[in-house]
Amino acid sequence: MRTIGHFIDGNRVAGTSGRTKDIFNPNTGEVQAKVTMATPTELDSAVASAAKAQLLWAQENPQRRSRIMFAYKQLVEANMDDLAEMLSSEHGKILADSRGDVMRGIDVIEFACGVPHGQKGEHTYGAGPEIDVYSLRKPLGVVAGITPFNFPAMIPMWMFGMAISTGNACILKPSEKDPSVPMRLAELFVEAGGPVGLLQCINGDKEIVDAICDHPTIKAVSFVGSSDIAQYVYARATANGKRAQCMGGAKNHGIIMPDANMEQAAKDILGAAYGSAGERCMALPVVIPVGEGTAERFLEALLPKIEAMTVGTSTDPDADYGPVVTEAHKKSIEADIDKAVAEGATLIKDGRGYILQGYEGGFFVGPTLLDHVTPDMETYHEEIFGPVLQIVRAKNFEEALRLPSEHQYGNGVAIFTQNGRAAREFADRVEVGMVGINVPIPVPVAYHSFGGWKRSAFGDANQYGMEGLRFYTKVKTVTQRWPEGETDDSAFIIPRF
Repeated sequence: MRTIGHFIDGNRVAGTSGRTKDIFNPNTGEVQAKVTMATPTELDSAVASAAKAQLLWAQENPQRRSRIMFAYKQLVEANMDDLAEMLSSEHGKILADSRGDVMRGIDVIEFACGVPHGQKGEHTYGAGPEIDVYSLRKPLGVVAGITPFNFPAMIPMWMFGMAISTGNACILKPSEKDPSVPMRLAELFVEAGGPVGLLQCINGDKEIVDAICDHPTIKAVSFVGSSDIAQYVYARATANGKRAQCMGGAKNHGIIMPDANMEQAAKDILGAAYGSAGERCMALPVVIPVGEGTAERFLEALLPKIEAMTVGTSTDPDADYGPVVTEAHKKSIEADIDKAVAEGATLIKDGRGYILQGYEGGFFVGPTLLDHVTPDMETYHEEIFGPVLQIVRAKNFEEALRLPSEHQYGNGVAIFTQNGRAAREFADRVEVGMVGINVPIPVPVAYHSFGGWKRSAFGDANQYGMEGLRFYTKVKTVTQRWPEGETDDSAFIIPRF
């Protein structure tokens, strides 16, 4: 059986720990490979190699770094289909979603190609008598990225794209559930002309996460995952003097105003709630219709669309979504559905026990719809992370605004309306980091930045965009004066006009 090790100093290495975890094929439920857990000693080796490569990389002019990033962008694009197939085979998302995963990562790499502009700094001529002041944005050194299973292409590129383009080296620790794509992305960077050792890929579990947070050479940690782990990583990394940006979970809400285009809203929410089997931190698992009439009209538009959905394998071109990532996660989702029903929610569409003929061992969960969910239910407060949509009915605009604002998570929210005044007021007042207006998944484009509020994010810096550039650099300010001195060399005499 195939075993995946690590990518250290430009080569794939087997790993020495002897500890492995299974990588499943979510379509069949079978173990298709094993991944080796790294040791702190192997991390030390990777960090030493990265630090050596970073010293030379930081001295390269920004144009050359940009050219290598552009070559890398082209190479990832050329390998799009292979990467998507690899991603789907381990994650389970359909190929169209896997291509989108890769493409959104490429968007950030493309933005990173323009880093010469972003790293220019500031300059003041004549800040005092013959005194000039200028600032530089310098790389931190060696940084680390710890990424989740649900976007094994996009989120690594969010992190190492900005880190490397600004002159750093990066240690990437991907999810052990689907590590093949991050490993291949690291290889492609070397193939694109990137310096050997600048991008390392270490597979591991909590032991290696702790080692990253504690390592004295690693200057910053970027993390995406559950909120509890995000808070833990943030606390441990910052306690060791590191910068940290740690993105956590979400429970994104979609507000349906009475004047919304109901057919369009139902179509948008269908994809946002069930796409990629709901395994997205920017999924939309809660809908809040404003008014009983709005709720009934929304259900009338949504239910036929749910009934028409196709759950299939990740390679089925007709499937709307595929299996979830592991059997354990499938059981967790179904347990949450059990709990919601026990709490009093109305089960309109039940996805438990879903069996796909010919793939009886696969980790499939059918589309689930729960109505009359209330804010006091535990399943409303917690992230289910599966193809489950909950409907919470609100009496008016103020109640609909209050629900996402008071929720423990504050990642994303959307409002569906044709009233510009209502949309503007909602966007201004809602206590959530990313807002969509008639946009169900408001993930910002690569030249803005991604980040939530409350328990959805720990730290002050967002991912990618100019926020990412600032996170991976530190400011050095120079104040200079060149007083006139005595010299016999006329070539250095500056004439006064």
